[in-house]
Amino acid sequence: MTTTRIPPLAWALLAALALIWGTSFLSNRAALSGTGFLTTVTFRVTGGALLLWLWVALRRLPLPADPRFLIRFLIMGALNNAIPFALIVWGQQHIDSGLTAILNASTALFGVLVAAAVFPDEPLTRRRLAGVCLGFAGVILAIGPAALGSFTLTSAAQWAIIGASLSYGFAGAYARQAITGLAPEVAAAGMLTGAVVWLAPAMLIFEGVPSFDYRAEVWAGLIWLALGCSALAYLIYYRILAIAGAGNLSLVTLLIPPVAIVAGALVYHERLGPHAISGFAVLAAGLWLINSRPKPRDDARDAR
Repeated sequence: MTTTRIPPLAWALLAALALIWGTSFLSNRAALSGTGFLTTVTFRVTGGALLLWLWVALRRLPLPADPRFLIRFLIMGALNNAIPFALIVWGQQHIDSGLTAILNASTALFGVLVAAAVFPDEPLTRRRLAGVCLGFAGVILAIGPAALGSFTLTSAAQWAIIGASLSYGFAGAYARQAITGLAPEVAAAGMLTGAVVWLAPAMLIFEGVPSFDYRAEVWAGLIWLALGCSALAYLIYYRILAIAGAGNLSLVTLLIPPVAIVAGALVYHERLGPHAISGFAVLAAGLWLINSRPKPRDDARDAR
């Protein structure tokens, strides 16, 4: 994956997307102060789906005629939304927002590994392998030695975030094969709807019917998760993809954790330990190595 020159508009959109997704962890914490994790994620995907379907209707975008897309939306909804959202929000009950964002940045590492295993045109070159190894070293450093040698709610929460990242990695590979030929907004609305199908029953079984009698802080978190972090974020995401390409879009992975760390510190007075900050620095170096443009000599060496 290589990057090209980024237009000013793309930089502005990247900053906006990082701000939106970076504050999603803050919104999760706000919502969790008054409701369960399944209710939180169900509100998010339901509201996001409704808003995106409204956008699709207003734009009169074509809908898929092939009924097989219904199954594909269910699979994508599970891999890209229901499973990772549930794991992330459950994990945030036990670890800080900033650490959650750092561990979630490992999504790019799993994406590289899954793509290399599935697609012949995404080989795991020496440069990418070095970046992946460096990135996972950063993840281990951020988690901390104690979590590797024991099992507590804190360590379980950290591994839940890693599990969410793995699910995102499989979602990216599946989307490349299954969700093609659709307007991006339709694909996003479809997979969020698929996530509702998985999450709504789970919410009703384990947490019951929502009371809707929430404090302002909880409502603010829920509304921002649906409106900003789902509907608006997907529209910005696909706009960046169209004008700057996938390589440049991946830069948002590096921008999200600093936003989450600052937001958590300002609002909830979260303070990450030095191992978490150091882990992010190492992880960021690995992600930079994966996405950096190799020199011509490196290209020839990687091809061997």
